[in-house]
Amino acid sequence: MRHLLLRLRTTDASQWLFVGFVALALGGMLAGGLVEQPVRLGPALAVPALVLAATRWRWLYYGLFLTLPFSHEISLPGGQKMDVPSEPLLLALLGCVPLALLLGPGSWRQLAPREWRHPLLLLPLLLLAWAGIDTFFSVDKVKSIKYLLAKCWYLVPFLLGSLVVLRRPTDFWRLAACYVGGAVVSLLWVLPRHASIGFSFGRVNWALQPFYVNHVVYATTLALLLPFAGGLAARATTRGQRWLWLAAGGALLFGLLTSYTRASWLAVPVAGMYYVVMRLRLTRVLLLVVALSTAGLVTYFVSNQNYIRFRPDYQHTTWHGNSFTDHLISTYKFQDVSGMERVYRWVAAARMVAAKPLTGSGPSTFNPEYKRYTVTSFHTYVSANRTGSTTHNYFLLQLAEQGIPAFVLFCTLVGAALLTAERLYHATRPHPELRRVVVVVTLSFVIIVFHLLLNELVENDKVGSIFFVALALLIRSGTWLAPAPTDGSKPVA
Repeated sequence: MRHLLLRLRTTDASQWLFVGFVALALGGMLAGGLVEQPVRLGPALAVPALVLAATRWRWLYYGLFLTLPFSHEISLPGGQKMDVPSEPLLLALLGCVPLALLLGPGSWRQLAPREWRHPLLLLPLLLLAWAGIDTFFSVDKVKSIKYLLAKCWYLVPFLLGSLVVLRRPTDFWRLAACYVGGAVVSLLWVLPRHASIGFSFGRVNWALQPFYVNHVVYATTLALLLPFAGGLAARATTRGQRWLWLAAGGALLFGLLTSYTRASWLAVPVAGMYYVVMRLRLTRVLLLVVALSTAGLVTYFVSNQNYIRFRPDYQHTTWHGNSFTDHLISTYKFQDVSGMERVYRWVAAARMVAAKPLTGSGPSTFNPEYKRYTVTSFHTYVSANRTGSTTHNYFLLQLAEQGIPAFVLFCTLVGAALLTAERLYHATRPHPELRRVVVVVTLSFVIIVFHLLLNELVENDKVGSIFFVALALLIRSGTWLAPAPTDGSKPVA
């Protein structure tokens, strides 16, 4: 223990600054959680955030992931809303990252030429550019402009910022430790609250407040962090560290199981199966099968209006809030209201695509625009949609809101990421540390993509952050593998 404390002891002013930042942040989180007012995080974060932004802005990046599990939406004057503390930190990084690329050591050369040209960087930028063009055709230009702004403060901190900050594999593991550690601390709040109501299925969303908006975001976050915890345990240098990260992984798994989120339960074994696919070099085959199967299903449902056969029975479609077993039974009987409400919106989204296949309705305009395209025979008793949710399928959302170009670009991005991951997995065979990074970020990426089939989470800070970080790490891993320059200069990594 004494040896561990000596290793943890800070040795310079910047480390003391970070320790103070962590202490104030955690104190603010506990205060905000106890009174369910996350705004109390503001005073705890304001001063160290300003100091860090002026001196060691990269610690803001790690601080963002440390506090991300505690981020929660609060209301502001004028009817506006903000996720605190994530959005203030994202806005700070939105300024710091471009300045670092323009004025920092090596300026824009902090990214290798091959990284600037990498498809996993160019495709998100093309998606942003198309969203900008598509805004001119939007049915609600104000919403679409807000979408563009929000997209910028995701892409710059999480994609470009990750490329600037994560210079070595050790930097990634520091990020992983911050996010996993923060999530485990949040479980110290969530799990006792959930236990106090007997781990109730019907009241799980109450137990998650104020840090997680619903059980889907909560479960997805825990699921995508399981590979992170496993990677941290695998690279631990002592038995104590290994058991610490294994215990963290066990806590994440327990939280996931008691979230009662079917998609997240399935996502973890799906990621395991993709690991086998990646090892066997079958990603191209998998992508082809998925593409052909999707095309076949769409053709079947559209032909002769076969989709009408799957309309729900309004009288029997219900929510079994008191019994998870009944909830599962109703799912495979097509009587689960959440599943059938998805069908209701998917049908509306398909009709939107048919009406505007090239441009869609515009970024961030699906709700309430979709209500003009609904089919009443698919109506359920929650179709009023008081929560303002959208399609519950991110791929279909891209089609409905931004048309075929955005859908093709996003599918290309996902396919390119999986193919890049497979190539890097085999190329890193002589480099176990690099391979571990590739495997961890790929499994987390697959877990997120699987959730996108049933939800739209790329714009959620707790999930979308890792989506873009995974892309950045796949780009950077290729640089780490690149041969050293022959002109005597130092490699980027």
